[in-house]
Amino acid sequence: METTTSTLKTKYEEYKLANPKKRIRDIAADLQVSEAELLATGLGETVTLLKKDFETILKQVNSLGYVMALTRNEYCVSERKGVYENISFTPHAGLVLGEDIDLRLFMQQWHFGFSVKENRRESLQFFDRQGTAIHKIYLTDTSNKAAYDDLVQQFQDTENPEIVVSPAQNSTITELPDAAIETTAFQDAWKGMNDSHEFFGLLRKFKLSRTQALRLAPARYTKKVDLQAFKTIAETCSTQQIPVMIFVGNKGCIQIHSGNITKLVPMGPWFNVLDPEFNLHLREDMIAEAWHVIKPSTDGDVNSIELYDADGEMILQMFGKRKPGIPELTEWRDLVNNTSKG
Repeated sequence: METTTSTLKTKYEEYKLANPKKRIRDIAADLQVSEAELLATGLGETVTLLKKDFETILKQVNSLGYVMALTRNEYCVSERKGVYENISFTPHAGLVLGEDIDLRLFMQQWHFGFSVKENRRESLQFFDRQGTAIHKIYLTDTSNKAAYDDLVQQFQDTENPEIVVSPAQNSTITELPDAAIETTAFQDAWKGMNDSHEFFGLLRKFKLSRTQALRLAPARYTKKVDLQAFKTIAETCSTQQIPVMIFVGNKGCIQIHSGNITKLVPMGPWFNVLDPEFNLHLREDMIAEAWHVIKPSTDGDVNSIELYDADGEMILQMFGKRKPGIPELTEWRDLVNNTSKG
């Protein structure tokens, strides 16, 4: 059902008055529109449309100083404070490789950009063609507000005020039958990996979904575990201060937290990390599968815990903190292996 912007604006304002604590993403779902379409109702007031020169915009985000980066998927939100540093782009992906903010950017998915004022918070927000959020950058109390205002003025799009989103797409992968997979060749290729980043190439080569790959992996390299194993590992990393890497992503951005997690706070269906520089919000009740996964590398085996939803979409990956050329932490490896045996 098509809804004019003016009609949607009225519905949005009425809904917010009746439900003041609801977030825009949830309101969009309830009103059966996209988040970008709701933001567009504020154009000229609280929202400014940005030109689709996203790479140049991102290269200037460093000038904002200390900000909060937010990336989410359907069931997990990662929020990391820091400075955007070492920003670069290739035809395949963009990189932000700061000590605190670490991102992989897939710019072909980026389609709309806005600056947004909401409840005295200001942000840059980016969306795909369907109007689903890809990445958001929030100012903090110590951000450079003047640089933000300059950036918004420089990249304001005054020529394309209309926001037209594409229909929602079914992203669920239709798996081939297991019997149609070259399982032996796939398992040999898995065991021959030199880097965990090669895994995505194996999925494409052998036409596998991620969870199907985990099912058909060579012996000892994967094991299905329960949610409690993930929680036990997170709690142990918190109490023993074992540094981790937590990957949360969507089709346009992957955000990586590297470091300790300390304050774990369960709240209803949410598993939360509430640390000063890093917040994580994970919907426990939407996790359909949890796996302990081992991928070979030239630095030795790399162990991860991976969480998936009912459609086989990845929600979160957690590794021990490491860098290329350095073996993973023994404390992490022992913890994951001992917990997954339980």
